[in-house]
Amino acid sequence: MRVAIVGGTGDFGLAVARHLVRAGDEVVIGSRDSERAEEKGREVGAFAGAANADAVGGVDLVVLATKAEATLETAASLGEALGMTPVLSVASELHFTPGGVLPFAEARSLAERMQDLVEAPVVAGLHSLAAGKLAHGVPDEDAFVCGDDAEAKALALELAAKLVAGRALDAGPLASARALEGVTAVIVNLNKRYKGHAGVRITGLP
Repeated sequence: MRVAIVGGTGDFGLAVARHLVRAGDEVVIGSRDSERAEEKGREVGAFAGAANADAVGGVDLVVLATKAEATLETAASLGEALGMTPVLSVASELHFTPGGVLPFAEARSLAERMQDLVEAPVVAGLHSLAAGKLAHGVPDEDAFVCGDDAEAKALALELAAKLVAGRALDAGPLASARALEGVTAVIVNLNKRYKGHAGVRITGLP
């Protein structure tokens, strides 16, 4: 598979890139700064590094791994360059309060709002995976992907399976991203309270 990781110079994007490179995929690191993209691409053994709009050309799947606050603006700016190339949204909007971390107040997920901005099919996933754990190996966890486009979801599930020791699981339609994005807040709260490194495994499935 040929994958572009937009926001690929961040911790999460680089951790995903390393796993995909080890799995034999061609990875293109995308960034607003093409020189930084090239530098980080060399660090992880990526096929190439380029400015975001150039990185998404000719790939099978785009992973949008920017920070949550930049996700929608970045997606909108790449609409024409994306064409109909599927996009995997991995960000979660979080609201930090003295009482704990809350899911953002928007009724619709980032992924659903992204779909309003681009023609390309948007799928969502990987929200329960932490950059730090991915950077140090293959976590003993499941990964979840949801979406409305079957082909795009299949590509995202294929990618997700390369990141975890558990399973890549189809979590349903794109609307399920509301729950998946909220899981990030739950995991952050668990880690803070118990000073751990929480992950998710699903039991009872064949």
